[in-house]
Amino acid sequence: MLSKNGYLADDLLKKGRFREILSFLLEQEGLNYAHRPKGLLKFHKYPWGSRTAFEEHLVEAVSYIKDAAGNCFLHFTVSPEHMDGFKTLLERVRPDYEKRFDVHYHTGFSTQDRATDTLAVTLNNRPFRQADGRLLFRPGGHGALLGNLNHINADMIFIKNIDNVVPDHLKGETFKWKQVIGGYLLQLQREIFTYMESLSSGRETTAFLDDVSAFLEESLLYPVPPEMKTASASVRRADLMERLNRPIRVCGMVKNAGEPGGGPFWVKDKDGETSRQIVETAQIDPDSRSQQGILGASTHFNPVDLVCGMKDWQGIPFDLSRFTDPDAVFISQKSKEGKDLKALEHPGLWNGAMARWITLFVEVPGITFNPVKTVNDLLRKEHQPPERQSPTS
Repeated sequence: MLSKNGYLADDLLKKGRFREILSFLLEQEGLNYAHRPKGLLKFHKYPWGSRTAFEEHLVEAVSYIKDAAGNCFLHFTVSPEHMDGFKTLLERVRPDYEKRFDVHYHTGFSTQDRATDTLAVTLNNRPFRQADGRLLFRPGGHGALLGNLNHINADMIFIKNIDNVVPDHLKGETFKWKQVIGGYLLQLQREIFTYMESLSSGRETTAFLDDVSAFLEESLLYPVPPEMKTASASVRRADLMERLNRPIRVCGMVKNAGEPGGGPFWVKDKDGETSRQIVETAQIDPDSRSQQGILGASTHFNPVDLVCGMKDWQGIPFDLSRFTDPDAVFISQKSKEGKDLKALEHPGLWNGAMARWITLFVEVPGITFNPVKTVNDLLRKEHQPPERQSPTS
């Protein structure tokens, strides 16, 4: 784009004319990156060209989503104003990738439902009004996407962020560990479905119910209340069926390296039951020394690396709205038109929105987590082509 307009990047750099370079990078006369979502930005350079983050997902999915018939199902949730950009890019690159990887993509798109927007307030808890006097309604956080997830008809769904991708030479570990957590989910489902089939048939001998309870506690790490172990057989059977007949998620966790975000914690609810949850920093009381001490001592971090089992033992999709913690909302501080405000966010998609799922955590290597939160993150060695790295990299 620079050369088409009579400029050479190296000459502009030598002359310190950075404004022109930035203008062609950020504004409409050039790449227009200031007005594009991360998914449509060029992330990685290859000898034959470059790929956007969106394209990297098309490539990555082939190694663990593609089925025996060559079908590859993907779904992206995007902002309404960028929908056409994603669809245009998909149609432009689809033929090449489908031919190269012998695959047929089935790609769906959705947007966050405006009905899930929440009213913003001032720091004094008064309704926030925009310059023209209108009330401000903001998107209700990623927890508002539970409805989008609920409408996808699939047995298993892998969830990850659009910006967590790497060049081809580093994809191997990602492929391996996606297959590991996916395989672990399938193993758990087989065992759960077998128990559910027996329980639904009315089987309730003491030895069998003890076996199911042991599976819950030892394999799923799900504490069974002491009173349930001495309850009648019919009560125990009903309780075990309720605890097992839930959506399942296996969550990859990396060692905590100081990245912002949530992590894996044991949480005790208002009824005194303990469960495993992914907890965001914003959910932890900043004024509690004990809670902040637990946060400071945490060893692992949630990189949004999940595989989810979406159907029950009879193949019926779960209604995901039944398995949320509606009280797990939180208030975040944002700004609009230069003014600070407070925004209410729905229970996070992998936090409170999945609070009553069967949840297992698996440690995965740090190389599987390479987020791009700022443009400078693309300068990390993990996002550079091999020839750009030093011999010791």
